[in-house]
Parts: sequence; C-alpha cells; structure tokens
Amino acid sequence: MAKNVFGQDLLICSADPMTGFFRNGRCETCGEDTGMHTVCAEMTAEFLAFSKSVGNDLSSPVPQWRFPGLHPGDRWCLCLQRWLQALHAGKAPKLLLRATHISAIEHVPMHVLLEHSLDAEDYVPDPPMED
Repeated sequence: MAKNVFGQDLLICSADPMTGFFRNGRCETCGEDTGMHTVCAEMTAEFLAFSKSVGNDLSSPVPQWRFPGLHPGDRWCLCLQRWLQALHAGKAPKLLLRATHISAIEHVPMHVLLEHSLDAEDYVPDPPMED
C-alpha cells in the first residue's frame, strides 16, 4: 500500500466525489501521472476561483473525464504544482496529510505541509538522530 507523508498507510481522500489519478479515492501516483495528483486538499471558494483564474476550472463538470465539478468542502487529489502555485499566491487550500502521498515531501518541506494541514494536530516528529 502507498504511504502518506507520515510514512503510514495512505488514507482515502474522497470517495464522493471519487478522486485520485486512478479514481480510487486515494492520492496515489505513477509514472503516467505527470500532474502528480498527490496532495489531498479540501476545496475552498477562494481556491476554486483562483484555480479557474489561472486556467484550471475545477468547478465545472467534465463528464468525459468522470469529473463532477468541485464545491467548497469537497476533498480532491490536487496536482502538486497547482497547490504550490496557489500557496505562492496565498490561496492554497488546507491539506489532509494522512491522505497526501509521501512523494509530496520531495517537493514541499514538511513544515510547510504541517502549516497547511487539517489533520496534523497530533503529529509528533521523530526525534533527531544522535551522533
């Protein structure tokens, strides 16, 4: 099973609407997933408007892609680069880190992920290794 950023089993991000590159509810990825749909985000009106303004309308349904259109409160496996773009614009939605793929920490520092988390209140980092 794929792992989340805490090294635990990757939880389901959303089954309603069904999300993920594989449309299995999880933010799993593979070589064909060029968008890196790895971060589980909870949609906000602000983020949806931002995404539409930069050319990615996530609010409108696209049936041929099995895409229902998103609403505030929906959870969705976002492309990592879109989330980073929104972060730099001050519009990033909060993340569910237990449902965010471990590969996200290769591109985003853990402290940034934690600052934008909905579910890390009980996260305790591993103690530093002693020499």
